[in-house]
This record gives sequence, structure tokens and C-alpha cells, in this order.
Amino acid sequence: MVNFKMKFCQCWLLFLLFLPLSSILCFSELSFITEPSDVTVLPKNPVVLDCQAHGHPPVTIKWLKNGVRLTESEHINFLPNGSLFIPKTKHTKEDSDEGVYQCLSQNRFGAILSQRSRLTIARITDFNIHPVSTMVSEGSVARFSCAVSSTPSATITWEFNQSTLPLQTDRITVLPNGVLQIHNVQLEDAGQYRCVATNIGCRLKSREATLTVSKDLGPKARQRPRIIAGPQNLTTSLHQTVVLECVATGNPSPIISWSRADSKPIDVYNAKVLGNGNLVITDVNSKHSGVYLCRASTPGTRNHTIAAANLTVLVPPNIVEIPESQTRPRAGTARFMCQAEGVPPPRISWLKNGEEVRLNGRIKMYNSKLVITQIIPEDDAIYQCVAENKQGSVLSLARLIVVMSEDRPSAPRNVHAETISSSAILLAWERPLYNADKVIAYSIHYMKAEGLNNEEYQVVIGNDTTSYIIDDLEPARNYSFYIVAYMPMGASRMSDQVSQHTLEDVPLRTPELTLTSHSSTDIQVSWQPLPAKISRGRMMAYRLSYRTATDDTVTNVELPHNSTEYHLEGLQPDTIYLLRMAAATRVGWCEPSAWTSHRTPKISSNKVPSAPVLQLEPLNCTSIVARWQTSPDSVAVQGFRLCYHEEGQPEQPSTLLPAQTRAHTIGGLDPRRKYHVKILALSKVGDGYQTDQTISTPGCVSARDQVAAAPPPPHQVTVLTSNSSAVSLRWSHPAFAPGKAVSFTVRCTPVGTHNVSAIRYLQTTKQSVIVQNLIPNTRYEFVVRLHVDQMSSPWSLVVYHQTLQTAPSQPPAGVRVTLIEDDTALVSWREPTEPNVVVTHYTILYTSQKAWMTGRWQRIQREGSHTMALLEKLEPGNVYLVKLCASNKVGDGPFSDTVELPLNHGSVHRSKNVRHSDTIPDPAGFSDDLYHINQRSMTGIMVGVSIALTCIAMCALILISKGKPRKSSSPKMIAVGASEVSGLQLPSDFHSENVEALLPMISNFIDAKGGSNIVINSAGPVSNKTQSSRWLLFKNDRNLPSSDAETRASLYEAGKTVLRYDERPGSAPLPTSTQEILFGPLHSKKPAGSQETGDSGHYSNEESNEDMSPPATSHSSMTESSESDGGGTELKPTLKVETETTHPFPHVASGASWPSGSSNVSHPALLTRTAAGT
Repeated sequence: MVNFKMKFCQCWLLFLLFLPLSSILCFSELSFITEPSDVTVLPKNPVVLDCQAHGHPPVTIKWLKNGVRLTESEHINFLPNGSLFIPKTKHTKEDSDEGVYQCLSQNRFGAILSQRSRLTIARITDFNIHPVSTMVSEGSVARFSCAVSSTPSATITWEFNQSTLPLQTDRITVLPNGVLQIHNVQLEDAGQYRCVATNIGCRLKSREATLTVSKDLGPKARQRPRIIAGPQNLTTSLHQTVVLECVATGNPSPIISWSRADSKPIDVYNAKVLGNGNLVITDVNSKHSGVYLCRASTPGTRNHTIAAANLTVLVPPNIVEIPESQTRPRAGTARFMCQAEGVPPPRISWLKNGEEVRLNGRIKMYNSKLVITQIIPEDDAIYQCVAENKQGSVLSLARLIVVMSEDRPSAPRNVHAETISSSAILLAWERPLYNADKVIAYSIHYMKAEGLNNEEYQVVIGNDTTSYIIDDLEPARNYSFYIVAYMPMGASRMSDQVSQHTLEDVPLRTPELTLTSHSSTDIQVSWQPLPAKISRGRMMAYRLSYRTATDDTVTNVELPHNSTEYHLEGLQPDTIYLLRMAAATRVGWCEPSAWTSHRTPKISSNKVPSAPVLQLEPLNCTSIVARWQTSPDSVAVQGFRLCYHEEGQPEQPSTLLPAQTRAHTIGGLDPRRKYHVKILALSKVGDGYQTDQTISTPGCVSARDQVAAAPPPPHQVTVLTSNSSAVSLRWSHPAFAPGKAVSFTVRCTPVGTHNVSAIRYLQTTKQSVIVQNLIPNTRYEFVVRLHVDQMSSPWSLVVYHQTLQTAPSQPPAGVRVTLIEDDTALVSWREPTEPNVVVTHYTILYTSQKAWMTGRWQRIQREGSHTMALLEKLEPGNVYLVKLCASNKVGDGPFSDTVELPLNHGSVHRSKNVRHSDTIPDPAGFSDDLYHINQRSMTGIMVGVSIALTCIAMCALILISKGKPRKSSSPKMIAVGASEVSGLQLPSDFHSENVEALLPMISNFIDAKGGSNIVINSAGPVSNKTQSSRWLLFKNDRNLPSSDAETRASLYEAGKTVLRYDERPGSAPLPTSTQEILFGPLHSKKPAGSQETGDSGHYSNEESNEDMSPPATSHSSMTESSESDGGGTELKPTLKVETETTHPFPHVASGASWPSGSSNVSHPALLTRTAAGT
């Protein structure tokens, strides 16, 4: 219960505290509940104009007509709720109630004015255009038109022979604008026609016009299409219905089609075609503004004619940034922001308590912003921002509350300024003399010193400094500064003003050029002087550069600073010239402009139209208006051709305009871009001289004079699918109101490109696109932007994607086959010439002519980095055919042309050493010296290996049984089969398992016959026995496992001298073996991917040896010697000698001799395990 009472008391306390606070938060000083609106009434009818206001009482309401205050009378009554009542409206020449009405609401806080309300009396004046009699042939088109001034708009109907015209037939069309069209005129259509205009209070008939129809006497000749009634430029209000008429004749009857000049789609929901080609748009809005093209085409041909018209939709003003109420201390500064949009752009004005603000040195307007400095108590009031154009007005209010304080600091003292650069000035001051300790901040105010109504800027800084650098100034400008000190309860008076001038700088850009040709050999160059904001100083000179498009030689012309034109003479006819300009101040030259192209006219004997005088003017941030005039003595003009393009982009399709046209609106442009516009006149004798001009579109202004809030960019841009030449993109965009036309631009750029022509732009109205014709294996960046309501979003986030590889489309180039030995040929080639194609490997096919007849090719492959390969074991007397292709992961490319290689007859010695290579064995035969091992060969190898291992095991048992007791470290045997050995030393760092692996791989065997058979131990020579000896070596070039990769074996034979040793500390190492010198240490692992025989031109010549083994043991040469060492014992330097004489192997004859070619070959000592004969 106690807790409940406490909570109840707390709630009441909060309610009592919130009550006065809510009155402050919810208090409305003054505002309108209902404002008067436009109204149309019939004469002598009553009318009520509503107006109701809400605010702190008492609230009074007064009325104004056309800005003059009204007084209540019998004719005008003020209702108690504030509304205005007129019992009987009058409309005479002397007195009329028509006009603009406003109500004024007032209380003790101030006064506010309502929006404007127009009172209109319904009426119809006389016809402005009456129908005109006409005569047409049977089967052609008849057209009548009439126009009338009516308030409100009148409805037009037609009468035929004083009766309502029946509209049941499709041949007759009545347009909402009062035009009557009769297609395929018949004889019964002849008669009297007149139009009838009707509104809510009146009905009026026009004069009658006669239609005469002549009978067609024969077949009509073919005629090109001709537009007899084209669309006209229209200006309409929001939500109205507009008609763009298009009537064309020709034989056969032409087809009418419509499009927009900016390539935007026509609104299919509000637009329809009425009759045989008239475009009717209902409920128009701003997105319907633009240039519409009517195209009349002959069916089945390219003959056509075009007529264009500009549709402008007026939009009432709408305030997009409303002013906010402010509370400011006396002597402070208040800024009220107000931005509005509409078509035409609305004009902004300000009211104070219902009356126009009087501007002075303290109260100023900068564009649409109201700034009040050095605020005084009289500035406490209600301020209204008024935005108005031809379509109406709108208001928004804000209040300024002035806070009074007597305990204010004095003004800052001794303010002085110093120039730092072209855009920066240093400002310094001293603290106030009084109450300086209460200052919490300083406010720096500055503005341009020259001109009227310059905008004042403000910077607020802390109280811990008395200097500040202002660095956002314009070059070559005078600025004035003053400072105000602030404390919690108010601000000081303003300090003394000081002025300072910024330094000059180079011009921001060059002038826009206008290029005109008056003959085939000249160009008239003209430009406008740069404004002070762009020149950034006093202009000193201009530099005009020009050259032809095909010549890099540039001609420069220096012009004085007051020049605005220059005439280039003696040029080549019908030649494209490139021109650009640079401007200079006393500081230096600016960057020259981009090249502008202009083609001089062709030489013509006929007089062609002169160049139009072109004037370009920005309409808004996305549209420009082109206006032109022709010389009075010019040739008869049949039309104009106008084209434009953004700088650095290709030209857009040209637009043909009628001869009477003198203005054209170009829409759908991007803000802050430079565009080139070209126009020339057309005549019967040929095209006239051309005028070129450049213009930059302004930035879209938003609430704070910044670039308008652009629509957000598309997001979630992803690549769906891809191949080597196409990419499918998809993206999402923010939600927009229904009915808004949204289009997209996709930009595709190769990463790292400096070629502008390689950048591609694609337009689409969908949220996906397929970008085709891309380069394979190329990295691209994709960005997307959207366009809505004539605004463009920023580019989306960049998406990178690399196109897939494609199989090579060209064979290797420069294929050559060179015979380097009797049975070996070298194939060389160059990479395919196509770009961005990765080659992972090459395939070489070769065969003899005999094998080619059976379709058998031998194949080897090489890595993509190699451009050479060896063809070995070629048979003499044959002619070989060689071809190759490049391949990658995607597939194989085409084969090169076949190259023939003839071989001479002769003996060829082949080595039995199995060569390592990175080739792939071909099941059809062999490739690159690797024999195809079938099941029968594998069985023979296994049997041979088993017999060898059995013999070795038996020998080891015999030696163990006959040998002396050994130490824990097992001794090793060294066989010497060459000349005398003295002072032989072994490396002390060799492991025991590597001692027997020291047998090098050699292609020439060592002949030990006739060599010394001395036996040596630590005490010297022991015995001297003569015995023929022979070494039978097993060698293997394969990569072995790490455990036995370096084990080598040699069979023991009779008469072999064996050295037995133990390692002792301090012994000298053995000399480095030949194998170690050539191939590195034997116990080190071979790096991954290494090859003993290179494939890219590094080849070796090897001596061939005859096979000494009988056929039964031929496979033993390929057997791996896989016996591992028994123990990991240390070597001793002391050598112990054991001489054992055993019978040789049965298959080796004791008197056999070695080839003579190897009798003089010396080799390091051969290490082998002790063996016993059978």
C-alpha cells in the first residue's frame, strides 16, 4: 500500500511538472487551419473564401484583395470564423470581384499572411481561331481547327450542316484541343462545318467552313511522306491533358510513330494514340516534359520525315526546406533557410508580420536565405518565406525570439588580417576589455567587400585562441571581417570591421568556345570573357591551339587579354580541325581545355545557308535551351540538323528540326558536365555551314546551395553468370513511388585501361543486363547508376569480375624443326599472337610417313612457359611430320601447319639411360624416351629383382659367417678398380647410409683391366695379385623415396680389390665427386618440379654404350636398387684391407674386355657393400 501511494504521488508530481512544459512544447504562436483556394463562379452567384487561424488569443483576421485591405460592406461580409462571403458576385467593366485574395491573421506574437486565392468569373470570349474552308481530293485528309478563350476551359464539339457531327466512324477524330480530322475523305463528307465551345456558364458557336471534295480521276503516283500538321510547342499546367497532333500524307499512306528526343520511354499509362497518329497525354506531370518526335515513314522503306515539339509542364512551387524558428541573443545573428522548387523556378521573398521585409545593411537576402545580423529587440517577429511562380504561391513561417541580457562582454579589440595565399587569410584579435573571463566562444563573420547583397558567412571557434585562418575564400577578392564574443547569456557588440585582399591564382578553367565557318577555308573562334569567380585574377593573355585530326603538329596563337574572337584563315576544306584554349593571369597559365572538333565545309559552287548564330542557355541542371538565328540574306532553309554530345563521349544521333523552329530544348543531361552542341541549316543545294558551341550544365541546387540530394545508387550489384566474352549483371534499387520511370546506365571498364574508347555505357530500363563482346581473360569493373525524375544517382559500388579464359584460337607461330644429331631433333616455336590467352601446355605430335599412313602419331607435351622440345630416338631414313598446338584449361587450340623433317641413313647409337621428362606417355607407343611398360615386362622385372635380392642376402650371410668380430659400427668396403690410390680420404660428414650411394650415374663404364691391384691398409701395401675384373653397374635415374632415394648398388665380381675402413676423428674429407659437382650433394632432396633434362632448349649429348647383358637380364637395367643400409654407424679414417678372391658371376666372362672408348676414363672411387660370389 505504501508503495502504491508513493507511485501515485510520483505520477501526480510528473503530471504537474509536465503540464507547464507541455504548454510550451505544444504552444503554437500563430498558424492557419484553413486557407483560401482558387475558385470559379458564375456571375451573380454567391461565393465563400474560407480562412481559419489558430493561435494564442485573441486572433484577428483581415482580408486583402490584390494587396489592398478590404473593409466590410453590404457586398462583402466577414464571417465569425474569419471567412469571406460575397452574396452576389459582379463582373462589369467598372467593378469586378475577380482578383487575388489573401487573409491576414494576427495576435500579440505577430501576423501571418495566407496563400493567394484567385477568384474567377466564368465566361467565354470570342473565338481566336475560326475554321477555314478547304478543298481536298477523295481519299486524302481534311483538317479543321478552332480556338477560344474560356474560363474555365471550354469543351469543343463539331457540327456538320448545323447538326451534331456523328463520330461512329474511325475516319473522323475530334481532338480535345478543338481540331477535327477526317481521314480517307469521301464525297459525302462535303458540307458545312463549325465548332461549338461550351463551359459551365456559356455556349458559343464559330463561323462555318465549307469542305469541298474533288473526285479522284486516276491512280495516284507514289509520294514521300509529308507532315501537314505537326506537333506544336506546348506549355501546360500540372494534371492537364495535352494533345500532340501529327497528320501526314503520302502514297502509300505513311505510318506514324512517336518517340522522345532524350530516348526516355513514353509514359504508357497516361499516353495513348488518338486517331491515325495523334498523341494524347492525360494527367501530365513534370516527368512528361521533354521533346517529342513524330516520325512519318513509308511502309517497307526507309523514307521518313520527322517533326518535333517541346512539351513544358508548369509545376506550382513547393518548399523543400522550411525555415526553422530560432532563439537568438541581442547582437547575435539569425539565418533563415528556405528552398523551393517548381517550373518555372519560383521566386523567393520574405515577410515580417505579414509585410515585406525591408532589407538594409543589417538585414540581407542571399539568394533565398534571410540573414539578420546584430539582432535588436524589434527583430522579434514572425517571418514567412513566400515562394511563387505562374502556377501559384506557397508560404512557410518561422519565429525569431530575441533574448535580452545586460551583463555582456565588450567587443574584441585590435582586429587585423593578413593574406596567406589565394584562398586563405589569417585573422587575429585581442580579448574584450570587459568580462573577458566570461567569454565561451568567438564568432567570426566575413563576406565579400564588393557588390551588393553578398552573403555573410560565420565560423564559431572556442575561447582558447585569438587567431584563425579562413581558407575557403575566392582568389583575387576583397573580404571584410568582424568578430563577436559570446557568453552564456548573450553576445557582445561586433568588433571593428577590417578588409583584406586574397592573392591571384591561375584561372579555374578556360572560356567556352564557339566555332563557326563562313567559308570552306576558315573558322571563326569566339568566346565570352571569364567571370571573376572563374578567372581568379586579372586576365593577361589567351593561347589558342589548333591542328588537324590527322597531324600532331600544333599551331599556337597568343592573344591579348581583351580578345573575345579570332579568325583562322587559309585552312583546308572538308577537314576536321581540333582546337583548344588556355588562359593566363599574372600567376601563370591554367590547364588547357579539351580538344574541340570542327569540320570545315566542302568546296561548293552553290550558295549554301550560312552558319546559324547559336546561343546556349542552361534551363536547369539537366536541360539546356538552344536558340539560333539565321542571316536575312541566307538561302531558303528547309530545316536544321542539331546534334550534341558530352565531352569525351560519342555524338548522339542528330535531330532534324523544321525550318520555322528557332529554339530547341535538350534534356536528360547530367549536372556539372560539359556538352558540345552543333547545328547547321539544310537547303535544297546542300548542307549549310556549321556552328559549334560548348556549354556546362550547372549543379542541381538543394536546400543549402549544395548539389541536390540525388537518388540513392543501385545496390547489390552482382555478377550472375559469365563466360569468356559476356557477363550477366543484376542489381536492386530503392523503392520509388508507383508510376515513376526509372532507367539505368551500366559502365563497363577494363581495369587499368587508359583508352577512353574501351569504356562502354549501356542503357536499360530493367534491373539486369548482359554485357557482351568482352575480351577473354580480362578483369573488368562494373558500376551502375539510376535515373529518375531527371536526376541521376551516384555510381554504385564497383564490382570487379574477370572474364573466363578461352581456348587459343591461333596455333603457335614460327614452328621450326632442326636436326641436331642423327636421331635427335629440336622443335622450337613462338607463343600464339592473340592477347589475353593463357597457354598452360603445348602438345607436339610427330610421326614418320609410314606410321602416318596408319594414323599413328606420337605425342609429347611441354609446359606453357617452354618454347622448345626434343624429339629423340628417331629412325634414320624416314621423313617425320611434326605439328603442335597450344592448350589451356578450357581446351585445345588449332594445330599448326605440318613441318617435314627428313633423316639421312646411318647408324644411330642410343643410350639405355632412362631420361626424366614432364611428358605424358602415349598408349599408342612411347613418348620422350619413356617405354610403355606392359604386364609381361613388369613380371620380368619383378623376377629379376627377386633373384638379385636373394643373391645379395646369401653373400651377406657368407661374409658374416667368415668375417672377424666387428665393432658396433659396421665397416664399409671400398673397391678400387682404376690406377694406384694413395692417401685416399673420405668425407667425415657422410652418413653411413649414404656411403654406398656415392656411385655416380655415368654413361661410360670404367675399365679396370690392367690397373693396379695393390691392397693398402694403414701399414702400407699388403699384396699384389693380378686378376681381371669387371664392374656390373645398376643405375637408375628415377626419383626414389626419401628413405632410399640415394642408395646405389654394384655387383661384386672376382678379382675385386676391397678396402675396409673405420672412421676416426680428425680425418680429412674425400674429394668432391663428379656427380656432386654436376648435380649437387647426393643426399639432398631434389626441388619440387626440377628436371634432369630441360625441355626449353637445354639438352645434353650422351655417349651410347652397347648392352653387355644377355637378353634374359635386359630388364635389370631398369630395376631400382632398393637395399637400405643396415646401420647408422660412424665412419673411421683407418683403412683395413680384405682381399677376397671369388668366382665371377656365371654370366660374365673373365676375359671379356670393355669398349675401347672407355679405357682411358678416370673416375672417383666407387663405394659398394662387401659381396660374396657363388
